[in-house]
Amino acid sequence: MPNYGYRCIDCKRKFEVFQTYAAYGKEAVICPHCQSSNVRRKFNRVRVKSGGHSRLEAMADPSRLAGIDEDPRALGSMMREMQQELGEEMGGEFDEVVDRLNKGQSPDDIESEMPDLGAEGDTPF
Repeated sequence: MPNYGYRCIDCKRKFEVFQTYAAYGKEAVICPHCQSSNVRRKFNRVRVKSGGHSRLEAMADPSRLAGIDEDPRALGSMMREMQQELGEEMGGEFDEVVDRLNKGQSPDDIESEMPDLGAEGDTPF
């Protein structure tokens, strides 16, 4: 059974009323502050959870990718965010690369210091 938010038109104060679904709209609502029945229902904001695919698409928005070529920290943050959205562990090598990026090390320097990085043909960046 939900709480419904109201605003009193007379005293301008906000308040909530606990009502059953059956009682909503059938019982008079009275302001607890001034006892007026001149009240209006106040609707709260609604949150909408988007699916994983749409969140990943939003991450790939070109405006969000600005600067990742010049800023290793931005690249590291984007990679960590994508990992969290996927909900998968990427392994120690991935974590090492992201940690180095977050410290400001360039991708080229990371590749030269980790020669076996992406030995199967793919690098993590």
